Amino acid sequence: MSWVQVGSTDVYYQEDGAKDAQPIIFLHGMSSCSDGWYQQFEHFCDRYRVIAYDSVNHGRSSNSPRGETDPAREDELQGFLEALGIRSPILAGNSMGAGTIIRWAAAHPSEAKALIPSGNGVGVGAGAGATPPLAAPLDLETLFIPIGDSFTEGWKASHPVEYERYLRFRSTATRLEALRYPRQRASYGGPALNERVKAITSPMLVVVGGLDRLVPLAKNLSTLVPGAEYVEIDGAPHNVYFEAVDAYNAAVDDFLARKVEKVAAGSTAS
Repeated sequence: MSWVQVGSTDVYYQEDGAKDAQPIIFLHGMSSCSDGWYQQFEHFCDRYRVIAYDSVNHGRSSNSPRGETDPAREDELQGFLEALGIRSPILAGNSMGAGTIIRWAAAHPSEAKALIPSGNGVGVGAGAGATPPLAAPLDLETLFIPIGDSFTEGWKASHPVEYERYLRFRSTATRLEALRYPRQRASYGGPALNERVKAITSPMLVVVGGLDRLVPLAKNLSTLVPGAEYVEIDGAPHNVYFEAVDAYNAAVDDFLARKVEKVAAGSTAS
């Protein structure tokens, strides 16, 4: 349990695994937080240095000033990496976190060891990537933030403990404050992002749940980034990493074994 200053944000983060191991940074989605990656922490910490942080206006990090636009999360990611002295990370993120990774990678096309965006991609058609409108304020009575279609109804019924756990750990005072006093989100990059991602050379695995309404965006990203791989997990929703954890972890394991671990072993042998 640690904090680090990134710009004007007091950023909370957590980590596990050996300090000298290859770092994997996990980036959460909108209204979630670093705790959402606990199943990946358990799975990967024996081989990697696993790290997750709470983005501004989320989790246990600080809020940005009311009335101002959200800080650019790709700049926050870069500042976090610099603050921890991390170079050549593996970056994995879902939804908003995936969007952050995509925009960061467009500006740093070869600097990541690997990129694993899930539940997101780049827009298709006119208006793709437009800045979203200001959200309506959350009412003062709601304490547990709704999750929309992030999970399937069947999973919620069969996993009530995990579902309620998810509702609890993301509904922090920081996030509730930000939802009751919405900030304008920063630009998603616009149509130019579709061109910029074509320059990405870091290995990329795009993961998406088959039930996710963002499947077209994920497919589009995988076709634009040279050499990108695409995995669609049947029956999985938007929060594919959480509900379909075994399938998600297996896909990431296979990708990293081929694109990172094998390359590292070859470098050592030579």
